[in-house]
Amino acid sequence: MAANKINNLKCVLPETNYKPRPLPDELKSLPDRVSAALRDKTIFITGGSGFLGKVLIEKILRKTPDVKKIYILLRAKKGKEPRQRIDDIFSSPLFDMLKSMRGTEIISRVEPINGDVTLPNLGISPEDRETLCKEVEIVYHGAATIRFDEPLHKAVLLNTRGTKYMLDLAKEMKKLQLFVHISTSYCHLQEKVLYEKAYPPPADPHKIIRACELLEEDLIEKISKRLLGHFPNSYAYTKCLSEGLVVEATENGLPTIILRPSIVIPIWIEPLPGWTDNINGPTGLLIGAGKGVIRTMYCNNQGYADYLPVDIAVNGIILSTWNYLGRGDTEHKIAHLTSSMEWQVSWQEIIDLGKEIVSEKIPLNNCVWYPGGSMKRSKLLHQICVIFFHMIPAYFLDTIIFLSGNKPVLCRVQERINKGFEVFEYYANNQWEFKNEHVHLLRKVMNKRERFEYKVDGEDMDLRKYFEDCILSTRLYILKEMPDTLPAARKHMRMMYWVDVIAKLMFFAFMFWCFTSWTGPLIAIVSQFFHFLTSLFSSEYSASSENVSIKDL
Repeated sequence: MAANKINNLKCVLPETNYKPRPLPDELKSLPDRVSAALRDKTIFITGGSGFLGKVLIEKILRKTPDVKKIYILLRAKKGKEPRQRIDDIFSSPLFDMLKSMRGTEIISRVEPINGDVTLPNLGISPEDRETLCKEVEIVYHGAATIRFDEPLHKAVLLNTRGTKYMLDLAKEMKKLQLFVHISTSYCHLQEKVLYEKAYPPPADPHKIIRACELLEEDLIEKISKRLLGHFPNSYAYTKCLSEGLVVEATENGLPTIILRPSIVIPIWIEPLPGWTDNINGPTGLLIGAGKGVIRTMYCNNQGYADYLPVDIAVNGIILSTWNYLGRGDTEHKIAHLTSSMEWQVSWQEIIDLGKEIVSEKIPLNNCVWYPGGSMKRSKLLHQICVIFFHMIPAYFLDTIIFLSGNKPVLCRVQERINKGFEVFEYYANNQWEFKNEHVHLLRKVMNKRERFEYKVDGEDMDLRKYFEDCILSTRLYILKEMPDTLPAARKHMRMMYWVDVIAKLMFFAFMFWCFTSWTGPLIAIVSQFFHFLTSLFSSEYSASSENVSIKDL
Protein backbone atom coordinates (compact mmCIF):
# COMPACT_ATOMS: atom_id res chain seq x y z
CA MET A 1 0.00 0.00 0.00
CA ALA A 2 2.73 2.50 1.02
CA ALA A 3 4.80 1.62 -2.06
CA ASN A 4 1.80 2.29 -4.32
CA LYS A 5 1.28 5.67 -2.68
CA ILE A 6 4.91 6.63 -3.16
CA ASN A 7 4.68 5.60 -6.81
CA ASN A 8 1.85 8.07 -7.19
CA LEU A 9 4.50 10.77 -6.86
CA LYS A 10 5.25 10.38 -10.55
CA CYS A 11 1.77 11.71 -11.24
CA VAL A 12 2.37 14.83 -9.18
CA LEU A 13 6.04 15.78 -8.88
CA PRO A 14 8.07 17.08 -11.83
CA GLU A 15 9.74 14.56 -14.12
CA THR A 16 13.13 16.07 -13.21
CA ASN A 17 12.75 14.46 -9.81
CA TYR A 18 13.63 11.09 -11.31
CA LYS A 19 16.00 11.93 -14.13
CA PRO A 20 19.14 14.07 -14.13
CA ARG A 21 19.14 17.20 -16.22
CA PRO A 22 20.44 16.18 -19.66
CA LEU A 23 23.82 17.71 -20.40
CA PRO A 24 23.56 19.73 -23.64
CA ASP A 25 25.51 18.18 -26.51
CA GLU A 26 27.68 21.25 -26.97
CA LEU A 27 28.95 20.90 -23.39
CA LYS A 28 29.86 17.21 -23.47
CA SER A 29 33.28 17.83 -24.98
CA LEU A 30 34.27 20.18 -22.16
CA PRO A 31 36.13 18.74 -19.14
CA ASP A 32 34.63 18.53 -15.65
CA ARG A 33 37.65 19.68 -13.68
CA VAL A 34 35.62 19.98 -10.48
CA SER A 35 34.82 16.27 -10.41
CA ALA A 36 38.42 15.46 -11.25
CA ALA A 37 39.58 17.27 -8.09
CA LEU A 38 37.76 14.68 -5.95
CA ARG A 39 38.72 11.62 -7.98
CA ASP A 40 40.38 8.85 -5.94
CA LYS A 41 40.16 11.00 -2.80
CA THR A 42 39.31 9.75 0.68
CA ILE A 43 36.92 12.12 2.41
CA PHE A 44 35.81 12.43 6.04
CA ILE A 45 32.48 14.16 6.75
CA THR A 46 30.92 15.21 10.04
CA GLY A 47 27.26 16.19 9.97
CA GLY A 48 26.67 13.73 7.15
CA SER A 49 23.30 12.68 8.55
CA GLY A 50 22.07 16.30 8.52
CA PHE A 51 20.21 18.16 5.81
CA LEU A 52 23.19 19.74 4.07
CA GLY A 53 25.41 16.71 4.75
CA LYS A 54 23.10 14.30 2.93
CA VAL A 55 22.91 16.52 -0.15
CA LEU A 56 26.72 16.90 -0.12
CA ILE A 57 27.23 13.11 -0.03
CA GLU A 58 24.70 12.59 -2.81
CA LYS A 59 26.31 15.19 -5.06
CA ILE A 60 29.84 13.84 -4.57
CA LEU A 61 28.80 10.26 -5.33
CA ARG A 62 26.69 11.27 -8.33
CA LYS A 63 29.26 13.57 -9.93
CA THR A 64 32.41 11.73 -8.81
CA PRO A 65 31.55 8.00 -8.72
CA ASP A 66 35.25 7.17 -8.62
CA VAL A 67 35.78 8.88 -5.27
CA LYS A 68 37.81 6.41 -3.26
CA LYS A 69 36.02 6.47 0.10
CA ILE A 70 33.70 8.64 2.17
CA TYR A 71 33.86 8.19 5.92
CA ILE A 72 30.96 9.62 7.95
CA LEU A 73 31.10 10.25 11.68
CA LEU A 74 27.94 8.71 13.16
CA ARG A 75 26.82 7.77 16.63
CA ALA A 76 24.41 5.05 17.66
CA LYS A 77 20.95 6.59 17.84
CA LYS A 78 17.56 5.24 18.91
CA GLY A 79 18.96 1.73 19.22
CA LYS A 80 20.47 1.77 15.73
CA GLU A 81 24.16 1.25 15.11
CA PRO A 82 26.02 3.49 12.63
CA ARG A 83 25.86 0.88 9.86
CA GLN A 84 22.07 0.71 10.18
CA ARG A 85 21.91 4.48 10.12
CA ILE A 86 23.86 4.51 6.84
CA ASP A 87 21.20 2.23 5.36
CA ASP A 88 18.47 4.52 6.67
CA ILE A 89 20.14 7.57 5.15
CA PHE A 90 20.34 5.96 1.73
CA SER A 91 16.73 4.78 1.88
CA SER A 92 15.66 8.42 1.46
CA PRO A 93 14.12 9.43 -1.90
CA LEU A 94 16.96 11.95 -2.09
CA PHE A 95 19.25 9.13 -3.28
CA ASP A 96 16.87 7.57 -5.83
CA MET A 97 18.48 9.39 -8.76
CA LEU A 98 21.95 8.42 -7.57
CA LYS A 99 21.03 4.72 -7.32
CA SER A 100 19.35 4.75 -10.72
CA MET A 101 22.46 6.30 -12.30
CA ARG A 102 25.26 4.54 -10.41
CA GLY A 103 23.63 1.41 -9.03
CA THR A 104 23.17 0.49 -5.38
CA GLU A 105 26.79 -0.69 -5.10
CA ILE A 106 27.85 2.99 -4.99
CA ILE A 107 26.69 2.99 -1.37
CA SER A 108 29.62 0.72 -0.46
CA ARG A 109 31.90 3.73 -0.96
CA VAL A 110 30.44 5.20 2.23
CA GLU A 111 31.58 3.84 5.60
CA PRO A 112 30.52 4.93 9.08
CA ILE A 113 32.97 5.88 11.82
CA ASN A 114 31.44 5.32 15.24
CA GLY A 115 31.83 8.54 17.20
CA ASP A 116 30.21 11.66 18.61
CA VAL A 117 31.48 15.26 18.41
CA THR A 118 30.27 15.92 21.96
CA LEU A 119 32.59 13.25 23.42
CA PRO A 120 36.27 13.72 24.27
CA ASN A 121 38.38 13.07 21.18
CA LEU A 122 35.12 12.61 19.25
CA GLY A 123 34.54 9.24 20.87
CA ILE A 124 36.46 7.54 18.05
CA SER A 125 38.21 4.24 18.78
CA PRO A 126 42.02 4.10 18.45
CA GLU A 127 41.69 1.76 15.45
CA ASP A 128 39.31 4.10 13.56
CA ARG A 129 41.42 7.10 14.47
CA GLU A 130 44.48 5.42 13.01
CA THR A 131 42.55 4.62 9.81
CA LEU A 132 41.45 8.23 9.42
CA CYS A 133 44.94 9.57 10.08
CA LYS A 134 46.42 7.26 7.43
CA GLU A 135 43.84 7.68 4.66
CA VAL A 136 41.86 10.95 4.80
CA GLU A 137 42.77 13.73 2.38
CA ILE A 138 39.76 16.05 2.63
CA VAL A 139 37.67 16.87 5.70
CA TYR A 140 34.22 18.50 5.61
CA HIS A 141 33.30 19.53 9.13
CA GLY A 142 29.62 20.39 9.27
CA ALA A 143 28.43 18.81 12.51
CA ALA A 144 26.67 21.33 14.75
CA THR A 145 23.47 21.84 16.65
CA ILE A 146 21.31 24.26 14.68
CA ARG A 147 18.88 24.80 17.54
CA PHE A 148 19.03 28.49 18.33
CA ASP A 149 17.62 27.95 21.84
CA GLU A 150 20.15 25.25 22.75
CA PRO A 151 21.58 25.70 26.28
CA LEU A 152 24.94 27.45 26.02
CA HIS A 153 26.78 24.64 27.84
CA LYS A 154 25.65 22.04 25.32
CA ALA A 155 26.16 24.32 22.31
CA VAL A 156 29.77 25.05 23.35
CA LEU A 157 30.63 21.38 23.80
CA LEU A 158 29.06 20.40 20.48
CA ASN A 159 29.81 23.32 18.18
CA THR A 160 33.03 24.76 19.60
CA ARG A 161 34.77 21.91 21.42
CA GLY A 162 33.68 19.55 18.63
CA THR A 163 35.49 21.81 16.16
CA LYS A 164 38.59 21.83 18.38
CA TYR A 165 38.62 18.01 18.47
CA MET A 166 38.21 17.88 14.69
CA LEU A 167 41.14 20.24 14.19
CA ASP A 168 43.26 18.15 16.57
CA LEU A 169 42.42 15.07 14.52
CA ALA A 170 43.14 16.87 11.24
CA LYS A 171 46.62 17.81 12.49
CA GLU A 172 47.39 14.09 12.80
CA MET A 173 46.22 13.24 9.27
CA LYS A 174 49.28 12.40 7.22
CA LYS A 175 47.67 12.95 3.81
CA LEU A 176 45.45 15.91 4.64
CA GLN A 177 45.12 18.34 1.75
CA LEU A 178 42.19 20.45 2.94
CA PHE A 179 40.02 21.01 6.02
CA VAL A 180 36.67 22.64 5.09
CA HIS A 181 34.82 24.23 7.99
CA ILE A 182 31.10 24.82 7.34
CA SER A 183 30.24 27.93 9.33
CA THR A 184 27.34 30.36 8.86
CA SER A 185 27.05 33.87 7.47
CA TYR A 186 24.99 34.77 10.55
CA CYS A 187 27.74 34.38 13.16
CA HIS A 188 29.22 37.91 13.21
CA LEU A 189 25.97 39.73 13.79
CA GLN A 190 27.59 42.91 15.09
CA GLU A 191 28.84 43.50 11.54
CA LYS A 192 26.04 44.93 9.37
CA VAL A 193 28.28 44.57 6.32
CA LEU A 194 30.18 41.28 6.44
CA TYR A 195 33.29 40.75 4.32
CA GLU A 196 35.03 37.50 3.39
CA LYS A 197 37.67 37.82 6.07
CA ALA A 198 38.37 36.63 9.60
CA TYR A 199 36.84 38.46 12.54
CA PRO A 200 38.07 38.20 16.13
CA PRO A 201 35.99 35.87 18.35
CA PRO A 202 34.01 37.45 21.22
CA ALA A 203 36.12 35.55 23.77
CA ASP A 204 39.00 33.09 23.94
CA PRO A 205 37.44 29.84 22.62
CA HIS A 206 39.81 27.71 24.70
CA LYS A 207 38.80 29.46 27.93
CA ILE A 208 35.07 29.13 27.14
CA ILE A 209 35.51 25.42 26.41
CA ARG A 210 37.43 24.96 29.64
CA ALA A 211 34.77 26.79 31.65
CA CYS A 212 32.03 24.57 30.20
CA GLU A 213 34.05 21.47 31.02
CA LEU A 214 34.62 22.52 34.63
CA LEU A 215 31.31 24.18 35.54
CA GLU A 216 27.86 22.63 35.86
CA GLU A 217 25.31 23.32 33.14
CA ASP A 218 22.95 25.27 35.43
CA LEU A 219 25.79 27.57 36.49
CA ILE A 220 26.72 28.26 32.87
CA GLU A 221 23.08 29.09 32.14
CA LYS A 222 23.01 31.61 34.98
CA ILE A 223 25.86 33.57 33.40
CA SER A 224 24.93 32.85 29.77
CA LYS A 225 23.47 36.31 29.11
CA ARG A 226 26.69 37.95 30.25
CA LEU A 227 28.76 35.57 28.11
CA LEU A 228 26.59 36.02 25.02
CA GLY A 229 26.78 39.81 25.15
CA HIS A 230 25.30 41.18 21.92
CA PHE A 231 24.78 37.70 20.45
CA PRO A 232 21.07 36.80 20.34
CA ASN A 233 21.53 33.05 20.84
CA SER A 234 23.99 30.27 21.61
CA TYR A 235 24.19 29.12 17.99
CA ALA A 236 25.66 32.35 16.60
CA TYR A 237 27.99 32.70 19.60
CA THR A 238 29.44 29.18 19.44
CA LYS A 239 29.83 29.23 15.65
CA CYS A 240 31.75 32.48 15.99
CA LEU A 241 34.02 30.87 18.60
CA SER A 242 34.52 27.91 16.27
CA GLU A 243 35.71 30.17 13.47
CA GLY A 244 38.28 31.58 15.87
CA LEU A 245 39.69 28.08 16.40
CA VAL A 246 39.89 27.41 12.64
CA VAL A 247 41.62 30.74 11.98
CA GLU A 248 44.13 29.89 14.71
CA ALA A 249 44.82 26.48 13.12
CA THR A 250 45.21 28.14 9.70
CA GLU A 251 47.82 30.51 11.08
CA ASN A 252 49.67 27.47 12.43
CA GLY A 253 49.90 25.91 8.97
CA LEU A 254 46.81 23.68 8.66
CA PRO A 255 45.30 23.83 5.13
CA THR A 256 41.80 25.16 5.83
CA ILE A 257 38.98 27.17 4.32
CA ILE A 258 35.92 28.58 6.06
CA LEU A 259 32.62 28.62 4.17
CA ARG A 260 29.71 30.71 5.44
CA PRO A 261 26.40 29.62 3.91
CA SER A 262 23.34 31.67 4.79
CA ILE A 263 19.90 30.21 5.62
CA VAL A 264 19.87 26.86 3.80
CA ILE A 265 16.48 26.03 2.28
CA PRO A 266 15.06 23.09 0.24
CA ILE A 267 16.55 21.85 -3.04
CA TRP A 268 15.97 24.03 -6.08
CA ILE A 269 17.09 21.95 -9.09
CA GLU A 270 18.42 18.46 -8.35
CA PRO A 271 18.28 15.71 -7.42
CA LEU A 272 14.78 16.22 -5.95
CA PRO A 273 13.25 19.71 -6.31
CA GLY A 274 11.75 20.98 -3.06
CA TRP A 275 13.16 18.17 -0.90
CA THR A 276 13.97 18.82 2.74
CA ASP A 277 14.10 16.66 5.86
CA ASN A 278 13.27 19.25 8.53
CA ILE A 279 10.88 22.07 9.40
CA ASN A 280 13.53 24.65 10.27
CA GLY A 281 13.34 28.18 8.92
CA PRO A 282 10.89 29.09 6.14
CA THR A 283 9.59 25.52 5.83
CA GLY A 284 8.18 25.67 9.36
CA LEU A 285 6.57 29.04 8.63
CA LEU A 286 4.96 27.66 5.47
CA ILE A 287 3.56 24.68 7.35
CA GLY A 288 2.27 26.84 10.21
CA ALA A 289 0.68 29.35 7.87
CA GLY A 290 -0.66 26.62 5.57
CA LYS A 291 -2.31 24.83 8.48
CA GLY A 292 -3.86 28.12 9.60
CA VAL A 293 -2.17 28.22 13.02
CA ILE A 294 0.16 31.16 12.29
CA ARG A 295 -1.84 34.34 11.68
CA THR A 296 0.45 37.12 12.85
CA MET A 297 4.17 37.87 12.83
CA TYR A 298 6.19 40.76 14.19
CA CYS A 299 8.24 41.61 11.14
CA ASN A 300 9.29 44.39 8.80
CA ASN A 301 7.41 43.11 5.79
CA GLN A 302 9.66 44.97 3.34
CA GLY A 303 12.82 43.50 4.86
CA TYR A 304 14.49 40.36 3.57
CA ALA A 305 16.67 37.51 4.76
CA ASP A 306 19.45 35.73 2.88
CA TYR A 307 18.35 32.32 1.65
CA LEU A 308 20.27 29.70 -0.32
CA PRO A 309 18.87 26.44 -1.75
CA VAL A 310 20.82 23.54 -0.32
CA ASP A 311 21.92 22.22 -3.74
CA ILE A 312 23.43 25.62 -4.56
CA ALA A 313 25.18 25.65 -1.17
CA VAL A 314 26.63 22.19 -1.84
CA ASN A 315 27.78 23.27 -5.30
CA GLY A 316 29.58 26.18 -3.63
CA ILE A 317 31.26 23.83 -1.15
CA ILE A 318 32.50 21.49 -3.88
CA LEU A 319 33.62 24.38 -6.10
CA SER A 320 35.56 25.94 -3.23
CA THR A 321 37.29 22.59 -2.71
CA TRP A 322 38.23 22.46 -6.39
CA ASN A 323 39.39 26.08 -6.33
CA TYR A 324 41.79 25.29 -3.47
CA LEU A 325 43.01 21.86 -4.61
CA GLY A 326 42.55 21.90 -8.39
CA ARG A 327 43.43 25.52 -9.14
CA GLY A 328 45.83 25.97 -6.26
CA ASP A 329 44.10 29.14 -5.05
CA THR A 330 45.16 29.16 -1.41
CA GLU A 331 44.62 32.90 -0.95
CA HIS A 332 40.83 32.81 -0.66
CA LYS A 333 40.40 31.03 2.66
CA ILE A 334 37.00 32.46 3.66
CA ALA A 335 33.97 32.53 1.38
CA HIS A 336 30.32 33.53 1.67
CA LEU A 337 27.71 31.28 0.09
CA THR A 338 24.92 33.83 0.02
CA SER A 339 22.33 35.24 -2.37
CA SER A 340 21.10 38.66 -1.24
CA MET A 341 23.64 40.63 -3.30
CA GLU A 342 21.71 39.40 -6.35
CA TRP A 343 18.36 38.07 -5.10
CA GLN A 344 16.30 39.91 -2.50
CA VAL A 345 12.86 38.48 -1.77
CA SER A 346 10.95 40.41 0.87
CA TRP A 347 9.09 38.77 3.73
CA GLN A 348 5.85 40.09 2.23
CA GLU A 349 6.55 38.40 -1.12
CA ILE A 350 7.28 35.09 0.63
CA ILE A 351 4.08 35.24 2.68
CA ASP A 352 1.88 36.33 -0.24
CA LEU A 353 3.23 33.67 -2.59
CA GLY A 354 3.11 30.90 0.01
CA LYS A 355 -0.42 31.86 1.09
CA GLU A 356 -1.64 31.84 -2.50
CA ILE A 357 -0.18 28.40 -3.24
CA VAL A 358 -1.36 26.64 -0.06
CA SER A 359 -4.85 28.14 -0.27
CA GLU A 360 -5.46 27.52 -3.98
CA LYS A 361 -3.20 24.92 -5.59
CA ILE A 362 -1.45 22.72 -2.99
CA PRO A 363 -3.35 22.87 0.32
CA LEU A 364 -2.23 20.91 3.37
CA ASN A 365 -4.46 18.32 4.98
CA ASN A 366 -6.69 19.13 7.96
CA CYS A 367 -5.91 22.84 8.18
CA VAL A 368 -7.59 24.31 11.26
CA TRP A 369 -8.37 27.62 9.54
CA TYR A 370 -8.09 29.27 6.15
CA PRO A 371 -4.54 30.64 5.62
CA GLY A 372 -4.48 34.34 6.41
CA GLY A 373 -3.18 36.89 8.83
CA SER A 374 -0.50 39.52 8.31
CA MET A 375 2.85 40.87 9.47
CA LYS A 376 2.88 43.64 12.05
CA ARG A 377 5.47 46.38 12.50
CA SER A 378 4.10 47.09 15.96
CA LYS A 379 5.15 44.52 18.56
CA LEU A 380 2.25 45.52 20.82
CA LEU A 381 -0.28 44.95 18.03
CA HIS A 382 1.39 41.62 17.23
CA GLN A 383 1.15 40.49 20.86
CA ILE A 384 -2.54 41.45 21.00
CA CYS A 385 -3.14 39.45 17.81
CA VAL A 386 -1.24 36.48 19.28
CA ILE A 387 -3.71 36.44 22.18
CA PHE A 388 -6.83 36.76 20.02
CA PHE A 389 -5.82 34.76 16.92
CA HIS A 390 -3.37 32.19 18.35
CA MET A 391 -3.90 31.49 22.03
CA ILE A 392 -7.68 31.90 22.48
CA PRO A 393 -8.52 29.71 19.42
CA ALA A 394 -5.92 27.15 20.58
CA TYR A 395 -7.49 26.87 24.04
CA PHE A 396 -10.98 26.75 22.54
CA LEU A 397 -10.14 23.99 20.04
CA ASP A 398 -8.10 22.04 22.60
CA THR A 399 -11.11 22.07 24.89
CA ILE A 400 -13.24 20.57 22.13
CA ILE A 401 -10.52 18.01 21.39
CA PHE A 402 -10.30 17.11 25.09
CA LEU A 403 -14.09 16.73 25.43
CA SER A 404 -14.08 14.45 22.38
CA GLY A 405 -11.71 12.10 24.22
CA ASN A 406 -8.50 12.99 22.39
CA LYS A 407 -5.23 14.54 23.55
CA PRO A 408 -5.05 18.35 23.18
CA VAL A 409 -2.20 19.52 20.95
CA LEU A 410 -2.80 23.07 19.75
CA CYS A 411 -1.66 24.84 22.91
CA ARG A 412 1.66 22.96 22.77
CA VAL A 413 1.95 23.87 19.08
CA GLN A 414 1.39 27.54 19.90
CA GLU A 415 4.01 27.41 22.64
CA ARG A 416 6.54 26.09 20.12
CA ILE A 417 5.49 28.77 17.64
CA ASN A 418 5.96 31.49 20.25
CA LYS A 419 9.46 30.18 21.03
CA GLY A 420 10.22 30.19 17.32
CA PHE A 421 8.99 33.78 17.10
CA GLU A 422 11.59 34.81 19.69
CA VAL A 423 14.35 33.68 17.32
CA PHE A 424 12.63 34.75 14.11
CA GLU A 425 11.90 38.31 15.23
CA TYR A 426 15.56 39.19 15.76
CA TYR A 427 16.55 38.13 12.26
CA ALA A 428 13.37 39.41 10.59
CA ASN A 429 13.76 42.91 11.99
CA ASN A 430 17.47 43.35 11.33
CA GLN A 431 19.32 43.57 8.05
CA TRP A 432 22.80 42.44 6.99
CA GLU A 433 24.78 42.71 3.80
CA PHE A 434 27.08 39.83 2.81
CA LYS A 435 29.84 40.41 0.30
CA ASN A 436 30.45 37.34 -1.86
CA GLU A 437 33.27 38.09 -4.29
CA HIS A 438 34.52 34.49 -3.97
CA VAL A 439 31.47 33.11 -5.80
CA HIS A 440 31.88 35.69 -8.55
CA LEU A 441 35.49 34.57 -8.94
CA LEU A 442 34.39 30.95 -9.24
CA ARG A 443 31.90 31.82 -11.97
CA LYS A 444 34.65 33.45 -13.99
CA VAL A 445 37.06 30.51 -13.83
CA MET A 446 34.48 27.76 -14.55
CA ASN A 447 33.85 26.57 -18.08
CA LYS A 448 30.29 26.32 -19.45
CA ARG A 449 29.91 22.67 -18.50
CA GLU A 450 31.00 23.31 -14.93
CA ARG A 451 28.61 26.27 -14.67
CA PHE A 452 25.82 23.90 -15.75
CA GLU A 453 26.83 21.00 -13.50
CA TYR A 454 27.65 23.10 -10.42
CA LYS A 455 25.27 26.00 -10.63
CA VAL A 456 25.92 28.86 -8.17
CA ASP A 457 23.62 31.55 -9.53
CA GLY A 458 19.88 32.17 -9.64
CA GLU A 459 19.59 33.50 -13.16
CA ASP A 460 16.66 31.34 -14.31
CA MET A 461 14.88 30.80 -10.99
CA ASP A 462 11.08 30.68 -11.19
CA LEU A 463 10.17 31.64 -7.64
CA ARG A 464 6.58 30.46 -7.89
CA LYS A 465 7.53 27.03 -9.22
CA TYR A 466 10.21 26.71 -6.54
CA PHE A 467 7.66 27.43 -3.83
CA GLU A 468 5.26 24.89 -5.34
CA ASP A 469 7.99 22.23 -5.33
CA CYS A 470 8.87 23.09 -1.71
CA ILE A 471 5.27 22.89 -0.50
CA LEU A 472 4.57 19.71 -2.47
CA SER A 473 7.70 18.01 -1.13
CA THR A 474 7.08 19.24 2.42
CA ARG A 475 3.56 17.88 2.17
CA LEU A 476 4.87 14.46 1.19
CA TYR A 477 8.22 13.97 2.92
CA ILE A 478 7.67 15.92 6.15
CA LEU A 479 3.92 15.72 6.77
CA LYS A 480 3.49 12.32 5.07
CA GLU A 481 0.45 13.58 3.17
CA MET A 482 0.21 11.45 0.03
CA PRO A 483 -0.72 12.86 -3.40
CA ASP A 484 -4.07 11.06 -3.43
CA THR A 485 -5.22 13.25 -0.51
CA LEU A 486 -4.95 16.47 -2.53
CA PRO A 487 -8.57 16.46 -3.83
CA ALA A 488 -9.92 16.08 -0.28
CA ALA A 489 -7.52 18.80 0.96
CA ARG A 490 -8.77 21.18 -1.73
CA LYS A 491 -12.37 20.45 -0.77
CA HIS A 492 -11.58 21.05 2.89
CA MET A 493 -9.78 24.30 2.01
CA ARG A 494 -12.85 25.56 0.11
CA MET A 495 -14.99 24.78 3.14
CA MET A 496 -12.54 26.61 5.43
CA TYR A 497 -12.66 29.59 3.08
CA TRP A 498 -16.41 29.94 3.59
CA VAL A 499 -16.03 29.29 7.33
CA ASP A 500 -13.52 32.14 7.39
CA VAL A 501 -15.85 34.43 5.40
CA ILE A 502 -18.86 33.61 7.59
CA ALA A 503 -16.81 34.07 10.77
CA LYS A 504 -15.63 37.49 9.58
CA LEU A 505 -19.18 38.51 8.63
CA MET A 506 -20.45 37.39 12.03
CA PHE A 507 -17.65 39.29 13.74
CA PHE A 508 -18.43 42.51 11.87
CA ALA A 509 -22.14 41.99 12.46
CA PHE A 510 -21.44 41.61 16.17
CA MET A 511 -19.30 44.76 16.18
CA PHE A 512 -22.04 46.63 14.31
CA TRP A 513 -24.63 45.41 16.82
CA CYS A 514 -22.42 46.50 19.69
CA PHE A 515 -21.94 49.87 18.04
CA THR A 516 -25.62 50.43 17.41
CA SER A 517 -26.63 49.05 20.81
CA TRP A 518 -24.31 51.45 22.59
CA THR A 519 -24.70 54.37 20.18
CA GLY A 520 -28.33 55.17 21.14
CA PRO A 521 -27.76 55.42 24.91
CA LEU A 522 -24.42 57.09 24.32
CA ILE A 523 -25.98 59.73 22.07
CA ALA A 524 -28.72 60.31 24.65
CA ILE A 525 -26.13 60.72 27.43
CA VAL A 526 -24.02 63.09 25.34
CA SER A 527 -27.14 65.02 24.29
CA GLN A 528 -28.26 65.42 27.89
CA PHE A 529 -24.76 66.50 28.90
CA PHE A 530 -24.65 69.18 26.21
CA HIS A 531 -28.20 70.25 27.08
CA PHE A 532 -27.08 70.61 30.70
CA LEU A 533 -24.06 72.68 29.67
CA THR A 534 -26.21 74.83 27.40
CA SER A 535 -28.72 75.42 30.16
CA LEU A 536 -25.97 76.21 32.64
CA PHE A 537 -24.29 78.74 30.40
CA SER A 538 -27.65 80.23 29.41
CA SER A 539 -28.57 80.74 33.09
CA GLU A 540 -25.27 82.38 33.86
CA TYR A 541 -25.65 84.66 30.85
CA SER A 542 -29.18 85.67 31.87
CA ALA A 543 -28.08 86.44 35.43
CA SER A 544 -25.18 88.48 34.19
CA SER A 545 -27.42 90.46 31.85
CA GLU A 546 -29.89 91.17 34.67
CA ASN A 547 -27.11 92.44 36.96
CA VAL A 548 -25.86 94.78 34.28
CA SER A 549 -29.36 96.24 33.80
CA ILE A 550 -29.90 96.92 37.53
CA LYS A 551 -26.54 98.64 37.87
CA ASP A 552 -27.23 100.84 34.90
CA LEU A 553 -30.46 102.04 36.44
